[in-house]
Amino acid sequence: MAGDQNAKSGTLVVDFDELDDRELMTLHVAGNPDAFGEIFRRHRDRLWAVALRTIGDPEEAADAVQDGLISAYRNASSYRGDAAVTTWLHRIVVNACLDRIRRRTARPTVALPEDDLQVDASRLGETRDAMEEKETSLEVTRALAQLPPDQAAAVVLIDIEGYSVEEAAAILDCPPGTVKSRCSRGRVKLAATLGHLRNRHDDDGV
Repeated sequence: MAGDQNAKSGTLVVDFDELDDRELMTLHVAGNPDAFGEIFRRHRDRLWAVALRTIGDPEEAADAVQDGLISAYRNASSYRGDAAVTTWLHRIVVNACLDRIRRRTARPTVALPEDDLQVDASRLGETRDAMEEKETSLEVTRALAQLPPDQAAAVVLIDIEGYSVEEAAAILDCPPGTVKSRCSRGRVKLAATLGHLRNRHDDDGV
């Protein structure tokens, strides 16, 4: 059972592991103090990754995730169930990222991501391959930061996070054709910026 009556207090003890995201949202709206925290726990890593890749700055990304989750927490009653909870959360966080990108002033340099997303590389030690992998990741992040925000968000969702065009369209709240167009334009710009990476791999015989 998803919940059992606590004999001493008379309160309902909920087993969150047996509930899906929609059921947790219903509990949250009904006043359960812990349900939204469970939703956050399930999806925080991917939300953080999307925010960091979209905005290109760890501090800004953290603030965007915080802004988005506060908004989602406060406006959970607006969730109608027409999309998956994770889609709804991603839409809010991506919008928070885009708002921050549009508001922030131009900076002379682009902040680089911290080592949080480089776990696989760090485990390998400071070997040549690990160092090259890290540098490639940083160069991709820098290149993404140079794209228009809407294009960067589309490329991140589809090419990095693996969402389908339809899922990305739901998150970005635009038609699938618009997502395809943004990805296409973004990929062309990334190819021009990151073309040297392909040359590097060719030189290494890859």
